[in-house]
Amino acid sequence: MGAVTPKVLTNTLRNLERDGLVQRTVYAQVPVRVDYELTDLGRGILEPMEILRLWSEEHVPKVLAARERFDALR
Repeated sequence: MGAVTPKVLTNTLRNLERDGLVQRTVYAQVPVRVDYELTDLGRGILEPMEILRLWSEEHVPKVLAARERFDALR
């Protein structure tokens, strides 16, 4: 995975907060500290994401081979 720009990270975290998946806590200190944590709803997606991760790791060679076949035809 490549680098994520601060703008993309901020937008992603805002969307996750809006969806109820993360909770944002701001601490009034210098410099300001902001923490994010998963909500109960957010923790509920951990198991399905783990299943997807395992599937991806198992099938990445097939996906890469399919990409190579596709690109060779272009």
